[in-house]
Amino acid sequence: MTRRPLPRILSNGGAQFARSRELARTAADSATDVLHPLITITRGLRRLAAAGRRRWAQTPKERRGALLFLAASVILVVALVPYGPLLAAITLTASAAWQGRDRAATAPDGPDESQSQRLTSLYEALVPYFSTAEDPDPLYAHGGAWDKAFPTYAFDGGARISHLVVRYPPYFADGEADARARIEHLLAAKSGRGREYHFTWDEEDNQLTVRVLMPLAADIAAQRFVTAPGEIVLGFTDRTRVRRTLPVVCGEQRRDVHPVLWRTGPRSTEPHLLALGRPGSGTSTLLRSVALQALRHGDVVIADGGGTGEYACLTGRDGVLAVECGLAGVLASLEWAAHETERRLIAINRAHQAGHPPPDDTRRPLWILLDRPSAFTHLAAADDRKDPQSLLQVPLRHGRLANVTVVVADQLDSMETLSEPVLHHTRARVVLGPATAGLLESVLGAPPHTTPVDEVPPGRGYARLGTGPVHRLQVPATPHPYDDATTDAHRQAVLDLLPPRTAPADEATVPEPAEGGPEPADQEPEPAEPEPVPALTKPTQTP
Repeated sequence: MTRRPLPRILSNGGAQFARSRELARTAADSATDVLHPLITITRGLRRLAAAGRRRWAQTPKERRGALLFLAASVILVVALVPYGPLLAAITLTASAAWQGRDRAATAPDGPDESQSQRLTSLYEALVPYFSTAEDPDPLYAHGGAWDKAFPTYAFDGGARISHLVVRYPPYFADGEADARARIEHLLAAKSGRGREYHFTWDEEDNQLTVRVLMPLAADIAAQRFVTAPGEIVLGFTDRTRVRRTLPVVCGEQRRDVHPVLWRTGPRSTEPHLLALGRPGSGTSTLLRSVALQALRHGDVVIADGGGTGEYACLTGRDGVLAVECGLAGVLASLEWAAHETERRLIAINRAHQAGHPPPDDTRRPLWILLDRPSAFTHLAAADDRKDPQSLLQVPLRHGRLANVTVVVADQLDSMETLSEPVLHHTRARVVLGPATAGLLESVLGAPPHTTPVDEVPPGRGYARLGTGPVHRLQVPATPHPYDDATTDAHRQAVLDLLPPRTAPADEATVPEPAEGGPEPADQEPEPAEPEPVPALTKPTQTP
């Protein structure tokens, strides 16, 4: 059978289609060249409109009327000036052409000489850790190429590594904490000290991602945060670690930040908090921030072991049951808190047995804040009196059911003086100030995923709630408002959060006088109601 020839349209159709595509591409390129000015101006107008919308959104509501009046005045002047609309159109077209220009800068094909030298030195430093003599095709070898080991890299303006992806051989023990720590320490040292690095180990793909973390915002002052009852904002962290955001006011700007929220109350799994730090690291600032937030829905008892009057601004305020600085007052307050916890437990148990809801006086949260209890421990031992920490056993063990929360803050070098109940029941931990990775792991129970630095601002540290991840933390600025070194803005922010006074300052609890001085007289109890509420009864001082 003879084969019939293909139709002509099918024999040369491919060539015709190719020529048609080439003609269409040429026409499109020509149209793009002709319409390029119009495309540029259109892109510039879109960018100018977006900038105007952002400016309008950032303008406070009380200033928008003035801004509209100013814009209307400018339009009226332009309309009345001879050739004003023409000049305005020319100016707008020129601005749009300038804003719509192609800003794409030509990126270099590879690293420059200094960057290549830095990557080479980093590669050579990793060879002893990622190579063995038995490997037939080693990924790391002296004199080898680093491009296969570092598929992704980026540098900052100072020619230092800001982002790096490291491939390592499958036989590396990436599941051992010590092996990981050695690699992380080496990468942090070779990439540049003084910065915080975040390490992400991908054990399935044998890759390590190193990323430089931006400093946390340290300019956020104390304010009324948008939280539910029982939620306490300990501070702020990275956006990659927390999904929830909170709106805050920083100066005249509003922005969303990512908080570290500590949830308290009967349903909390971490009902008590322990904060440790170096002197001047911000533990007292953290306690003031917690106290101001707790006073919105509860009552507070404060024991100040520092003796510097850090909580004098809270004396006599509504909801502040006591601010004690002396050993006798602290013992009386904590003994009352222990009895109040037992009373609440009995009342709640009776209500449950009777099938009734808990009484109202047991629902209001009670906060016990202790700053430097180790100082009271030494005073009690010298005076042969009871250790105040022993009175915390009942609130720590049963406080969650009775709506009693304990917050303890002390220095890192005094951690050995903390009692066993304090260390055992405070499962929410905060460490502020410079600290080594080993010390952070011993306090928090897990190592941080970042490299600690030696110099940090006050209120900067790490936090871990129970068995959760370790977060970087920056405590909101809550300074002592009576301190002369405090800025006016931060001082006013704290004063605005203080509750009103319910008693004159001279009638409130005062520090215990020095040894050998006159003892303060017991205060007369206030007239009691027919059925007084013990939760709101101020503890008396017993010397």
